[in-house]
Order: sequence, then structure tokens, then C-alpha cells
Amino acid sequence: MGNLAPGGPDSVRAFLFPGQGSQRRGMGAGLFERFPEECALADRIAGTSLRELCLEDPGDRLRSTRWAQPALFLVNALSYLERRANGERPDFLAGHSLGELNALFAAGCFDLETGLLLVTARSELMAAASGGAMMAVIGLTAERLTEALAASGIDSVDVANYNAPDQIVLAGPGEALSRLAPRLVAAAPEGRTVRTLPLAVAAAFHSRSMVEASHAFEEVLGRARFAPPTLPVIANVTARPYRADQLPALLSAQIRSPVRWWEAMRYLQEQGVEEVEELGPGGVLTKLWRSAFPAPPSPPRLAPRPVAVAAPEVEPPPDPCLAAERLGSASFRRDYGLRYAYLAGSMYQGIASTRLLIRLARNGLMGFFGTGGLGLAAIEAALQELKRELGPRASWGANLLYPLDEPELEAATVELLLAHDVRFVEAAAYLRITAPLVRCRFRGARFTAAGEPVAGRRVLAKVSRPEIATLFLRPPPEEVLAQLVASGGLGAEEAAVARCLPVASELCVEADSGGHTDAGRAYALMPAMLQLREEMRERGACPADVPLGAAGGIGSPEAAAAAFVLGADFVLTGSVNQCSPEAGTSEAVKDLLAQLDVQDTAYTAAGDMFELGARVQVASRGTLFAARANKLFQLYRQHRSLDELDQGTRKTLEERYFKRSLAQVWSETCDHLASTRPEQIEQAERDPRHKMALVFNWYFAHTSRWALAGSPERVNYQIHCGPAMGAFNRSVRGTPLEPWRERHVERIAEHLMRGAATVLGRRLEGLLGRSDPPRLAQS
Repeated sequence: MGNLAPGGPDSVRAFLFPGQGSQRRGMGAGLFERFPEECALADRIAGTSLRELCLEDPGDRLRSTRWAQPALFLVNALSYLERRANGERPDFLAGHSLGELNALFAAGCFDLETGLLLVTARSELMAAASGGAMMAVIGLTAERLTEALAASGIDSVDVANYNAPDQIVLAGPGEALSRLAPRLVAAAPEGRTVRTLPLAVAAAFHSRSMVEASHAFEEVLGRARFAPPTLPVIANVTARPYRADQLPALLSAQIRSPVRWWEAMRYLQEQGVEEVEELGPGGVLTKLWRSAFPAPPSPPRLAPRPVAVAAPEVEPPPDPCLAAERLGSASFRRDYGLRYAYLAGSMYQGIASTRLLIRLARNGLMGFFGTGGLGLAAIEAALQELKRELGPRASWGANLLYPLDEPELEAATVELLLAHDVRFVEAAAYLRITAPLVRCRFRGARFTAAGEPVAGRRVLAKVSRPEIATLFLRPPPEEVLAQLVASGGLGAEEAAVARCLPVASELCVEADSGGHTDAGRAYALMPAMLQLREEMRERGACPADVPLGAAGGIGSPEAAAAAFVLGADFVLTGSVNQCSPEAGTSEAVKDLLAQLDVQDTAYTAAGDMFELGARVQVASRGTLFAARANKLFQLYRQHRSLDELDQGTRKTLEERYFKRSLAQVWSETCDHLASTRPEQIEQAERDPRHKMALVFNWYFAHTSRWALAGSPERVNYQIHCGPAMGAFNRSVRGTPLEPWRERHVERIAEHLMRGAATVLGRRLEGLLGRSDPPRLAQS
């Protein structure tokens, strides 16, 4: 069960950012020259040269809160940008006090300009709250300190930082701290020494003295725009990861609340973090990390302060022994910039809509836009919207379909993806490796200074057959590369990189699913694909580690858990996202989907591959499409032309299926083909059976449109859907997610991933004989 934690041999790592007190003259040396634009921006916002302040500290200004915080934030931020430029990415982020803003910046919650503006405002507000002092207490546990505070009768002192099991910082009036210090030293346990150390600060930070500054900072935060964290950021106030909706509340509360640093480090240890790197000056946090091994039980909370301070609404610590953030491959999460090893797959004709992708990206998740069945103008408009709303570097992708009979459409779609620098591409239904697909993957590829090959973009290939998976695990065929180089589609260096890397950066094994399906079984497919990947790696035929995901049938926490147990590095969902407020289909379809059970789907003929006999899986409850589509295919197989149909059959088709005469259907079909594929009309005139197929195809095209538009023709709706939809409906029965209007795509992801962690934790406990028989997950 290696994939329950980080993927493969990767160690779980956290980046830590220090807070005020770590600043020193000379900090940031060597960084400012590498980031001139960022430094110029910081100087404009600060109104002074932060580079000069950090390196020379004229006037001893680094001792001032007003200047120390912007200077330290900049050095921390540049340290992170340097790591990111080198391709380094952690699994978790945390920052001590001021450093928490650096952690949120690193998680993509705001850009550098916003961060500098926030820190400047924060520093001014905290500097204005002068008066008071802080004192470190070393050698007393939280429990002993609580007893000593109670016995002292001094109630004007607050705990500011829980830094380590025996290192706690107090804040309050200077006179009260002076009186308290000898009493704390006297409270030392037998055989131990307690020391108190006044800190060089001008105010009582993280205490009731900061209430006014906290409220003022809350107003500043209210004017800022935040994005959800792309990586877990451990909050000082809760010692748990930030939720997307908590940013303003926790950042303002942090100024007046204790920093629960030790608990945060314990949480990271529980999540499997083995390595931390402190980004910024000094090594205080690294030392505190080491002090957390081994650690006694968590400290008791001190008595409430004698001041009414509204506590932020926070989520209680998770119950399961496994965290959803740790399921699957850590390297996959880093490469895609995700909170979970979870993706939402594309759904044709924009059902996987721009709105759906934007909602996912703003919650640290990702989906692929469904380009299938759309024209080039609609695809380009969607890409422009995604770039405008999310920016070019956010985590979102688009679908690329195998060109069954329209190779020019594939090539044109690839040019759009390249023109708009789409970094993540989902390749679906491919039967061979095409030149446009290879161009999409390797355009912009290069060798690093160290000689490492880097592809132009990531291509996730959905496969359900080992022979197709083999093609994607290898470098592109030499003849395809030669063709691309000769035509200028790839340069010499790009082709050289392509010879070193597989066509796919990730494989997603697609079991029985909605829409086109080979009706594969995950229990058979996943082990076979894992074995194939290992065999190719051992033979040197697979030149790089390719993460392997699972799709199809993932509609419940138990199904997601099973995918990870089978060895999946990530999961990809489909049908369940179609029944969300963000999906690009009608409310009538969503009403129908929300009522499905696991048995309410059927296999039927596929309109786009009608003559080949391909099948799709569709909803069968509340619509007659499946039965009618199968009837059309049966007629196609039994007859050579429309003229052979008996009068009763023609009447049924015209009155119940098409709602118009067959002659009218053919006329409308000709009007459409005349501007798109006129050669099809000529072929139909020569081949009556092909004409019959084109007429029948009218029904498939219009049943999809009727469903998307929510037209009154509900009985004819074509809705691609697998049994995962019914499984999801069962898993949310009696919960807030039962109504589909509450099923926002990020809540679907949370339900499946957190539920999977709960299921796995309980199953492990049960297998090890540590608990009662496990219950089904209801997250």
C-alpha cells in the first residue's frame, strides 16, 4: 500500500518561513541580483530600497517592526522563488507569524505585489500598537506554565507562541512580565532549570494588545483577492491546513492569537513529513523542528483570556488516521500543483465547463475543459476565459480527442493549445500516436543546463488497452519525429528531447465509464497496467517514471480508496461532476442524474462511430434514448437503405424519434454537411446505406443538444453516464450534498478524497485488529 503516502520513494517535505526576530543585516545576499523586477516592485511599495535595508541596515531600521516585516517577507519570498525556479516543490507549507504570509504566497493564494501590500499594512498596524513586551520561557511545559500563571494571580499576560514542548513565549505589560519571571523560575520541576528571556520587541504581539490592530488588518484583508491554496498551508491559529474560505479570518485573528507552532509541527509529522527546509535567514525553525522529536502529548490550552475576542470559525482536526492530502503520489501533486492527487476529467461539448475549471482551480484542484464536439471558435473563447480568470500558470487543462475522421480538427486544436500555452492536456480515445499529439507534447521542449530533458507540456493519456498504453509509455515513433522536423513542426532540439521521454507524462487507466467505453474492469486493468509499466521500465523501453491514475466508476469514497489500494498515483472523476452546479448542461439533466441508482445506465450505439458499432454508456432512467439508439443500430444492420424500411417503422421514427419526416432529416443533414464535410453527401448519394447512417446520426446529434439545452424532448435525452453517478447519490444520501445544487465540484472532491482516507484508515485498523468492524464512509 505504498501509494497511501507519498508516491514511490519520494520523501514528504515541508518549506518553513521564519517570522520577525530572524532578520539580520546582510540577509538576502546573492538573491537581489537574480530577481531585479521583484525587488523594484518591493521598493516601490515600501517607499525605500529594501535591498539596501537588508544588506546594510542604515539607521538600524531592521530593529523596527515597520521595516523588519517587509524586509523579511521579501527575503523569504525571493528564497522561495529561487527554489521554485530550480523545480523544487514541497508537500506542505508553514510560516511562523509573519512567515505565514510567505507560506500563503508560496501556495498561490496571492501574488507578490498583494503580499507586499498586506505585509506593509500589517507592519504599520503592529508598529502602531506600541507598549507591552514579550518574554520567552524555557524549561517549563505548557501544563506547568498554566499552573504557575494561575498561582501568580497575574491575569494580564497571554501566551503568544507555543514554540516547542518546553519553549513558550508570553506577552503582556512589561511590568507584569518582570514580576512573573522569578515565579516561573521558582516553578521549575526538580532537577531542571527554567530560564526567562526578554525579547527585543516594542509591543506584545499575538496577545490581547493586538485586538485593535487585528480588526484594522481585517479591513485591509477585505479589500484583497485571495485564491485557494494549491498546497496545504498550516495555520498558526488552528495548527491545521487552511481552508479556502478561512484566509481573511485566520490572518486577522493570527495577530491577536497564540502561534501554535509546536502543534503545527506535530501535525506535519503525523502527515509523514520527514524533511523540512527553512527558507529565509537563520535556522530557528529548523531547530524547533528537531525539538519536536520525540514529543510528549499535546499541550493543554491555557484558560480563556479575560477579554472578549471573537474566535475564527475553524474546522476541527480530522479524525481519520490517514490524511486525504497524502493519498497517491506526492510528486504528481507537486507537478500539477494540487492539494489532492485528484483530477476532474473532460466531458464533451463543454460539460466540463470553464466555470467548473475555475471553481476547481480556486480551490487548489484541477480539471480539463471538454473540447469534444465544439468548434474552434468556442474552444478558443474558453481558453481565453480561463487565462483571463486564472492566469496562464494556474492548474487547468484542456482535452484533445483522437481524430477518427477529422485529422484537420486535431491539428487545429493543437495549434490553439500551443498559442494559448495550455500546460496540461488530456489525450483521450487515441488509437495511435499522431504527429499533432507529439507536437503538442514536445513543442517548446529543451535540455536544461545540466542536460536534463524537459517536455513542452504535460500530456495525460487516458487508456483502457495495454497495447495503447505501450505506445504512450515509449518515445514517439521515429517516423513521426522525422515528419515533424521536416515540416518545421518541431525543431532539432525538441525532437532530441522527444527521443528521451515518453509520449505521455501520465497515464490514466480508464475502466468502465460514462460515454465511450471498452467496459474494462479496474480490478483487472490496474494490475495489468502496473505490471506493463514495470516491465517496460526494466527493459529500458520506458525512459521515465510515468504516474498511473485510475478513472471510471469512481463515485464513492470506497471506490476512490480501492483505486489507491490497487496502486493508483491519482484518481480522475467524470460522471459525478456532471451533476454539479458548475457543469455545462441543463438543470433538467441534473435533476435526472441526481435520481439515478447504480443500475440506471445502459450500453447503446455511439453516434460518432455508428457504422463501426462502437458503444457508449448512458443514463437509462427517465429517458428512452438507449432503447431507441439500439433500435436504430439494429435497423442499420438489417437494412441496406432507408427505402427498405416498412411503413410502420418509418412512421415510428418520424413521429417518436425525429419529430419530422425522414426527408426533412436528410435535408437538414445536407445543409450541415455542405459547409463542413461535403464529401459525405457525395458518398451518401453513391451508397444508400451510408445515407441511412447519416440520417440516423441526426438523432444522436440532436439528442445531445436537447439534453444540454434542457428542451421538452426529455424522453430522448442522450446523457453519457456511468454507474458512478448512482454510487455517488447513495453515498451522499441524507447529507448536505444530497441536493445537486449543493454539489459544487470542490465539495465532490472533498467528499471522495476525505471519505477515501477515512475508509482506508478504518480498514487498516480493522485488518490489524485494532477496532470494531469498519463502517461505511459518510464524509
